[in-house]
Amino acid sequence: MSHEAMTTIEHYIPQRGPSRLIERLLEADDEHALVEADVPMHGRFVRDGAMPTWAGIELMAQGIAAWAGARARRRGEPVPLGMLLGTRKLEIRRATMPAGATLRIHARCELMAANGLGMFECRITLGEDEVASAFVSVFEQGNAGGPLAFPP
Repeated sequence: MSHEAMTTIEHYIPQRGPSRLIERLLEADDEHALVEADVPMHGRFVRDGAMPTWAGIELMAQGIAAWAGARARRRGEPVPLGMLLGTRKLEIRRATMPAGATLRIHARCELMAANGLGMFECRITLGEDEVASAFVSVFEQGNAGGPLAFPP
């Protein structure tokens, strides 16, 4: 199993500035990615010292983006753009995630079709506790040399 250690998350995902919610890619291979996010003290989703767990859907999507970016980099291709299409079986086990907490987002590829449609099993953990889980549907746009691909 090949693992990626990262120095800059922006090397793997297109999100920038306040749109980027994940900080670190811990590992990635052809089947899964593990990323970390530090819940900020202030920010777009943070209210009264916590982030609502429903915002975890975007954390999951960015974990999938890191998986796709690491896969593209291994192939010598630019980081692809992707779109979150929807979720199935979303389970939220707590209402909020506290500011300052470090979350781990696990994304396992269940299906990635040649046409860019993908399905991932995702979960978010805080320490040993699972905060949320879902099956996330995505669409990957662009390819090496495609008009919507980001440059290396």
